Amino acid sequence: MPLFWKPYKSEVTAFIEQLKAQRPTLEAEQRAGRALLWDKEQDRSAQAGFNEAKVPQQPYVYQTSDK
Repeated sequence: MPLFWKPYKSEVTAFIEQLKAQRPTLEAEQRAGRALLWDKEQDRSAQAGFNEAKVPQQPYVYQTSDK
């Protein structure tokens, strides 16, 4: 290993580190945004009803009858 060797840091990593330094609340904002849509409790009875109501797909999607 050379004497003046420095570890590689990609441009993307440098950009993310710079962005986090400029906006320290960025991660908290991201978590709050995720909580709006993704981190929700699931209604298991409704999900079971959805699964029961599924109709099997035809081999050819655009076919309207089994002729």
